[in-house]
Amino acid sequence: MKGSGANTILVTGGAGYIGSHTCKILAQQGYLPVVFDNLSAGHEWAAKWGPLERGDILDRSALDRAIKTYRPSACLHFAAFAYVGESVTDPGRYYRNNVAGSLTLLEALRDNGIDQFVLSSTCATYGVPHRVPIDEAMPQAPINPYGASKLMVERMMADFYAAHALRSVPLRYFNAAGADPEAEIGEDHDPETHLVPLVLDAASGSGDAITVFGTDYDTDDGTCVRDYIHVTDLAEAHVLALKALEQGLQHRAFNLGNGQGYSVREVIASVERVTGRRVPVKAGERRPGDPARLVSDSARAAKELRWSPQIIDLDEIIGTAWAWHQRRAQEKSRG
Repeated sequence: MKGSGANTILVTGGAGYIGSHTCKILAQQGYLPVVFDNLSAGHEWAAKWGPLERGDILDRSALDRAIKTYRPSACLHFAAFAYVGESVTDPGRYYRNNVAGSLTLLEALRDNGIDQFVLSSTCATYGVPHRVPIDEAMPQAPINPYGASKLMVERMMADFYAAHALRSVPLRYFNAAGADPEAEIGEDHDPETHLVPLVLDAASGSGDAITVFGTDYDTDDGTCVRDYIHVTDLAEAHVLALKALEQGLQHRAFNLGNGQGYSVREVIASVERVTGRRVPVKAGERRPGDPARLVSDSARAAKELRWSPQIIDLDEIIGTAWAWHQRRAQEKSRG
């Protein structure tokens, strides 16, 4: 199953959570997604809409082989380590993979004549915001190595555009959540650190009680507020960014969020409504560097990419995650 030309897209990390959802949207819209993934965090079962090339972004020869085999017109780049806490305790791992790996990838794209690139970036590049909602003009001042590594990749993209005309779009996500509405794919991390699947585990009895890190923030209920964006909406944004590059976009960053925030307690209450089960909760201390409120201003993406989230109700977002959670639990129980 090989393709080449305008409809073939290299998707690094395409066997992961957001990458696999994007591959599904790509396939639905007539593209052939070629997944390039070392499967250290991704899953072979999630690469089901195109060929899977097993390889590491630090391996230039593997990248060159995949590019020469499929001759993609563009690259969507999801391959990265993304645990904030781990990045603090092991920063070298993050700079090696996220920065050096992305540099290896950008050089491979440049040398093979590929000039369209979309990055899975993060609101962690902003650090602790001085105002909310956060727009793209906000200073980028990351407070952990994960955010710093993504900011460095964004800087490399700008420099490669200036030097080599490699056109690119960094997409700065807020909190990805939910699962494919048809429950074909979903979130399956090990270890899991995202709030929604952890709360679902607690509700189903397969996980520990939820620790609420800080109950005295300056928010309505004292817990942190975050902007939850459905993973399929994120996937749609990547395809719209790709199409904008195909139509001549040069270099532009976009925030991706719902534009509304939900507190930790509101997420827990939503899970209880959706599942009909009680979630065991315990209070914990604040985590260093956790801002009270992170909410996106995504007006630029709405105006310039014609993007707007479609699954915006918190119960609906969590409902898709719960359907996937139940299906995955059944699959694992069957072995």
